[in-house]
Parts: sequence; structure tokens; C-alpha cells
Amino acid sequence: MGGAGSKKLPMEDLQFLIENTNFSKQQIKAWYKGFMKDCPNGQLTRAKFLEVYSSFFPQGNAEKFCEHVFRTFDSDNSGKIDFKEFLLAINITSAGKPEQKLEWAFQMYDVNGDGTIEPKEMTEIIAAIYNMVGPQLAYNDPNDTPEQRTTEIFGKMDENNDGVLSKDEFIKGCMADQFLYQMLTADSSGE
Repeated sequence: MGGAGSKKLPMEDLQFLIENTNFSKQQIKAWYKGFMKDCPNGQLTRAKFLEVYSSFFPQGNAEKFCEHVFRTFDSDNSGKIDFKEFLLAINITSAGKPEQKLEWAFQMYDVNGDGTIEPKEMTEIIAAIYNMVGPQLAYNDPNDTPEQRTTEIFGKMDENNDGVLSKDEFIKGCMADQFLYQMLTADSSGE
């Protein structure tokens, strides 16, 4: 993917990121500088990712959720995230259009990569989110368990009642329900 051993972002990577993200040349260079400071070998390991991500959620356990986010960022399944994978994912999660955020979220919820989300997969991710934010934030309502939340989501989204969510059902369901969109994409802005 280029640039792993050098300190300077390869021109072809810079050009690719200018064309495929909403970041300017200067912003990309600034992100790269910070990335290389944290990951001098140009690769973000699973352990380092967990360490950084967990610091945002000191009251909870972010490990399970981090596994799912890392898997989704690591688009080539190398076990490491290079700068291009990192910035493409950051771009979608921070500046992407709602549909892009939902496509990315769908990949994360589709744990086994079969193109659908099964109740077991959604329950696993929601449980990881609840563990990450901590019990006091997750359980405002004692009846709000990951299983109960999954049942509710499938009731709203599984249009053909086949027991799984297709990408279309997931995106359509989230676009029609602001609360689900914000919860399933972790996007508080709703944009």
C-alpha cells in the first residue's frame, strides 16, 4: 500500500487520498504526520488501535467493539491498518454522506461477511457498544438489553421477514429512523 518504511507520504497515495476523501492536501499531510508519530513503521496494530480507542471510553470496556471497528478498517485483512485504510475509514465515519456511513456500518455489523446481518451478529455488536459506553449509559432502561434492542431493530427493518437484514433493508431502515441511524452509526449529528 506504500509508504510503510518512509517518513514521507508517497505521491501516489497522496493523490489517491485527495481524489477519494473530503480532506485537502494539507489535512492529509497533517493526518499522515500524526499517524507516523503514533505508528513509526506505518502500520497501526490491533493492540495500538485498542489502546488509542479505549482511551475515549474510560468508563467502559471497548475491546469487543474495537475488534469490530478494526476488522472493518482493515480492508485487506492484513491484521494491520496502513495509512490509506485509516484515512479512508476516518473520512467515511467523520465526513462521509449518510449512505456511506451506513455502508461502512453494514460491513461492521456483517461480522461473517456473508452480505447479510443476522440477529446474532447485531446482538454481538450492540452488546459490544453497551460494554464500551459503560453500564450507566447503556442501560437507561433495565429492559433495554442487546437482545431486546436487536428484536426491535429487526421488527422495523426486516421487510421480507427472512430473519436477516440485507444491505438495502439496513440502509433504508436507518435512513427512515433518525434514532436508529444515530445509534447504529454512532453518529450523533445525524448527518
